[in-house]
Amino acid sequence: MSIAREAWPFALPPALGAIACWALGQPVAAALLALATLCVAAFFRVPARLFTGSERAVVAPANGVVTAIDRVEEPEIGPGVFQRVVTFLSVFNVHVQRAPVDGTVVVSRSRRGRKVAAFRDDAGEVNESHLLVLERDDGQRVGVRQIAGLLARRVVCHARAGDALERGELFGLIKFGSRVDLYVPADWKVAVEKGQRLTEGATVVAETP
Repeated sequence: MSIAREAWPFALPPALGAIACWALGQPVAAALLALATLCVAAFFRVPARLFTGSERAVVAPANGVVTAIDRVEEPEIGPGVFQRVVTFLSVFNVHVQRAPVDGTVVVSRSRRGRKVAAFRDDAGEVNESHLLVLERDDGQRVGVRQIAGLLARRVVCHARAGDALERGELFGLIKFGSRVDLYVPADWKVAVEKGQRLTEGATVVAETP
């Protein structure tokens, strides 16, 4: 397990504060700041994942609980209807995101917006978000929308148009509580249900025909 580099602006100040307080003979304050440093590091943890399942499998892009499964039109991804799997991430979940399939990035676009609670039905429409669209070798497209939440202040996506991502590869994260929507073609089989807990890069969320 490693720590995402985005953790350092948040973890370094309390870590330095803990060292200073210890040096000044303030063990209680030092302990509290050290605990804060550990909490931040835990939030930005990056567990090792290795998926060796079927090539037809679509893995979870996020770690959390499935709160909705529906069918929607999403012109930014492509024409027609897509199946959407909504995953809510609490502050206790891993907050990095991974590619659900092998593919080439054809869309990587941020959208400014509000920061209402991520579990609200309208969060995907009004909140700050980033849409990543992967196109597979067969031309099918899969979308992942990272959505900021009430505590999430920033969405980070490192992938850019033209990048080739492998299934399970890290491409971004959301800082502090959020939601991730996965979009797959309408004829693919969804393999999860509402209320199920997902592990990013490991849980099979859908399967191709």
